Amino acid sequence: MKMPLRSSLRNLALYLACLCVCLGPARSWGAEKIVKIKLATIVPTGSSYHKSLLKMRDKWRQASGGAVDVVIYEGNKAGGEAETIGLMQADQLQASLLSVVGLSEIEPAVAGLQTMPMAFETLDEVDYVGEKLRPMLEKRLLEKGYVVLFWTDAGWVRFFSTKPVVHPDDLKKLKLFTWAGNAAEVESYKAAGMNPVPLETADVVPGFTTGLIEAIPMPPFAVLGAQIDTKARHMLELNWAPLVGALVITRKAWDRIPDNMKDALRAAAVEAGKENKAAARADSEESVKRMKQRGLIVHEVTPEIEAEWRKMVESSSHLIRGKIVPADIYDEAQRLIKEYRAGNRTAK
Repeated sequence: MKMPLRSSLRNLALYLACLCVCLGPARSWGAEKIVKIKLATIVPTGSSYHKSLLKMRDKWRQASGGAVDVVIYEGNKAGGEAETIGLMQADQLQASLLSVVGLSEIEPAVAGLQTMPMAFETLDEVDYVGEKLRPMLEKRLLEKGYVVLFWTDAGWVRFFSTKPVVHPDDLKKLKLFTWAGNAAEVESYKAAGMNPVPLETADVVPGFTTGLIEAIPMPPFAVLGAQIDTKARHMLELNWAPLVGALVITRKAWDRIPDNMKDALRAAAVEAGKENKAAARADSEESVKRMKQRGLIVHEVTPEIEAEWRKMVESSSHLIRGKIVPADIYDEAQRLIKEYRAGNRTAK
């Protein structure tokens, strides 16, 4: 007996409904399982920083079976660090490799790892203080809604300029780049007699081209990557400060990742951070050699010249403690530096 068309359609609809209940919403299931992480950073394409992030991305995909997909926007493609933080707050980006400048906009205490000119004498001191302060800093960042995946640095920040800079008075005659968004840092430079010009990182090269800026504190690898040395052909071999940074992901995005995957992802991130720091420090030394080959003039620092710079820094330290670096963090960082030096002398 032939079943009426209406009954056949009704039975087919019932069958499909039952199938959906048994199997679940198959079409949307895969989309819900994939967690997309948009990661932004100002580091140049092809730099050691960028390569380490690409390697981490691949390990995350492998460890999660493709469930966590990281898309990287490097080289200011998503804007400067201030813009990046705004996009993370709006959940348009979920992660970023930020310098202390950007991290300090989230949590000012992070400035204690970097924003104390000439406080550190060696990179071993930088490592020691960082290891001691980071658990507390990570806790504060988590309270602000960010999970730290790894810490890194790029060695020393040096002054690059269009004219020779050897003594502090030489720098005072030039227009000095400083990162936008940090009014206290601008004031500290002004108090030291400098002429700071706040800009975003993307404005550095145009700034040198137009004469808006004439000097910049920046690690050598970044100067080479942006070819700033073709305009700022002088470098002062003074260890001004380390350039410290961290890869952070929003807590909201991290919570979307299944718990059983997080240990593997953290491990891959920590490994990337270690490789990144080692490569970045080596890159800075190699970058100076390469820039010297194409005309960079390096000005060495004698003990007498270093004393001039320290005197200038000490005269403006009251504008850093409590204004740029929270007083408790500033004091603890200084204490840890003394602790490291005392222990190192004892070991010798």
